[in-house]
Amino acid sequence: MGLQEEIVPYVNGGGGGGPYNDKEEVEDTVMDVSAALGIGFPLQRKHVIVGYALTSKKIKSFLQPKLEGLARNKGILFVAIDQSRPLSDQGPFDIVLHKLTGKEWRQILEDYRKTHPEVTVLDPPDAIQHLHNRQSMLQCVADMNLSTSYGKVDVPRQLVIKKDASSIPDAVTKAGLTLPLVAKPLVADGSAKSHELSLAYDQYSLRKLEPPLVLQEFINHGGVLFKVYIVGEAIKVVRRFSLPDVCKRELANNAGVCRFPRVSCAAASADDADLDPVIAELPPRPLLEKLGKELRRRLGLRLFNLDIIREHGTGDQFYVIDINYFPGYGKVPEYEHIFTDFLLGLAQSKYKKRPYQ
Repeated sequence: MGLQEEIVPYVNGGGGGGPYNDKEEVEDTVMDVSAALGIGFPLQRKHVIVGYALTSKKIKSFLQPKLEGLARNKGILFVAIDQSRPLSDQGPFDIVLHKLTGKEWRQILEDYRKTHPEVTVLDPPDAIQHLHNRQSMLQCVADMNLSTSYGKVDVPRQLVIKKDASSIPDAVTKAGLTLPLVAKPLVADGSAKSHELSLAYDQYSLRKLEPPLVLQEFINHGGVLFKVYIVGEAIKVVRRFSLPDVCKRELANNAGVCRFPRVSCAAASADDADLDPVIAELPPRPLLEKLGKELRRRLGLRLFNLDIIREHGTGDQFYVIDINYFPGYGKVPEYEHIFTDFLLGLAQSKYKKRPYQ
């Protein structure tokens, strides 16, 4: 059975090209994007210039030829930021796109935002930090208490353990959490280690876990999770295989800790799998739009994704189990259309606010 994907409308396009690493190369490129932006007067500069500061891994996965080509066709130039030079000496940029870690880089960006308020920084460093700690990551979802005619969105009950693994069983009992429990590293910094998780089946095995960590009650969800990608106001949903349900018999017969390096990945796509329609049905779009809009406001972010599960047997009870900043958009079908439309929209909004000169 082929399954339909849900996508917010985008504008089609195509082309070829590559990122720009040199200011003269940018200045020598003649490209008028006034029409693409829907602006009835010429811009002072003829391109939307996006400075990027990304890891080599992120550059490879995100700046794929299909994105570079379409962006260049639409008048968007990607320019590599030289981290060995002062950021203010580079550009000028319309947008700065980044995913680097470290206090020094955060301070550089914060200073740059103050001295260059005309530049859109995706996203504010302080807002991103909120998602690097799983203790605070889901709090905004819990505070929303979102419930509509399309369904309810909540977070699993969870417990933070910062040290002393021997105290975990007593802490779990005191908190009233129900086994099995999913254990995740407290720090979510995008590293391979931060994506590792374990499933603990019994009280004794809890002592084998390695703090600091977050313990979440495991919720049966049919072995499928929904990755909801947010790019500004655009939403794209894909299915991924997840941990299988745990029945009472399995819980009684299993013991110990099962470790998983990473539960969902591109290779584990469930979009073309022959699944039970009840399990495979995507979360209602109006519910996701309301959730996405409210999270953009509360988090102060425009580039993130949500890992969402539907409690098996409920139909309309959803749980957000993780939030990631600037996720692997390169794994999302046709992401280049969504992202270039988003960048053009930012430029259009910015230039419309400027007085005509």
